[in-house]
Amino acid sequence: MAETFFIMAIDRVLNSESMNEQEDILNTSLRPTALGECIGQENVKEKLTIAMSAAKQRGEPLDHILFYGPPGLGKTTLAHVIANEMGARIKTTSGPALVKQGDVMGLLSNVSTGDILFIDEIHRLSTPVEEFIYPAMEDFRVDFTVDSGMHAKTINFPLKRFTLIGATTRAGLLSSPLRGRFGMLYHLEFYSAAELAKILTRSAKLLNLVCSPGTLELIASRSRGTPRIANRLLKRVRDYAQVKGEGKLTDAIVSAALKMEQIDELGLDELDRSFLRAIANIYNGGPAGIEALAATLGEEKDTLEDVVEPYLLQIGFVRRTKRGREITDSACRHLGLTLKIEKQPDIQDSDEEII
Repeated sequence: MAETFFIMAIDRVLNSESMNEQEDILNTSLRPTALGECIGQENVKEKLTIAMSAAKQRGEPLDHILFYGPPGLGKTTLAHVIANEMGARIKTTSGPALVKQGDVMGLLSNVSTGDILFIDEIHRLSTPVEEFIYPAMEDFRVDFTVDSGMHAKTINFPLKRFTLIGATTRAGLLSSPLRGRFGMLYHLEFYSAAELAKILTRSAKLLNLVCSPGTLELIASRSRGTPRIANRLLKRVRDYAQVKGEGKLTDAIVSAALKMEQIDELGLDELDRSFLRAIANIYNGGPAGIEALAATLGEEKDTLEDVVEPYLLQIGFVRRTKRGREITDSACRHLGLTLKIEKQPDIQDSDEEII
C-alpha cells in the first residue's frame, strides 16, 4: 500500500512538472543558457560565479538559493542557467502544486546527488509541506509517515545531497525558519533601458528580425524595466510588422504597435492608468487602501501589489503610507489630472469656536 501511495504521489508531481515545462516552451528559445549570456544583474551574477566555482572545486553541490523580486526579472531563467553551468539535472515545480507531503516526497525520492529542485512561488507552500522540507534542506533526510491509524508508521528516508532553488515575488510572506535555511539570498532589481536594449538585440537575432536603428531602444524604454515584458512586446511588434508592414521593425511600426497595445511612453498600460485614476478621481489623491482599490478596479489585490505597484513605486508615481496609497504630482502631470483637494477643518479653530 505504501509503495502504491509513493507511485501515485510521484505521478501527480511529474504531471504537474510536465505542464509547467510546456508553459515555458514558448520562452525557452529566448532564454540564455549560460551565465555569460545573461545581461544585467551584475552583482548577482558575480556572486553566483564565485559560488559555483567554489562548489566545483570542492566537488560539492551548491548551497540552497533564494531569488526574490518582482515577476519577469529572470528568477526561473537563472535557475536553469545554474543547472546548465553545474552540469546538473533540474526538476521544476511550484508552491501551489505541492499540497501534501507525498507531493514533495515524489520529487525528493527521485533527486540524485547534485540535482537542482526549483520551486517557483515558494511563499505559497502550505505549512505542513514547508515544515516537511526543513530536515530535507538541513540534514538531507525526511521522516515520512505512511498509512494511518493503528497501521501508521514513520520511515526515516535519507536523501541525496541536492540544491533547492526557490523563487518568490513576495519575500515578506516567507516564514523566518524557511528563509533562514537558504544559504544564498539574492534580490533581483529592475533593468535599465540600456540593458533591456541589449536583451532585445539578442532576442531579435534569435527571431531573425530586421530592425531599423533605435527601434529596439524604443521598445526597451516602454518595457517597465522587465525582460519578460520587453520580449513580449517584441513579439507583438513582430506580429504587427508582419501583418501591417513588410516584416521590418521601423519607428512608425513600433509606435503604431505599442499604441494598439495601449502602452504609453513610460510603459504604463491601461491597468496602471486605471489604478492611478482611481486614486486621483475616486479617492481624491489618497490615501486609499489596497483592498478598496482592488474592489474599485475589479482586480485581485495580489495583482495590484505584485504587478502594478512595484513599477509605479520605482518611477515615483505612487507613495505607500501607513494609511494607504497616494498618487504623486508627477503621476498627475503624466496623466493630465487635477486633484480636487478637500480642505480639512482646522482642529484648533474648531476647539476655539466650541469654547
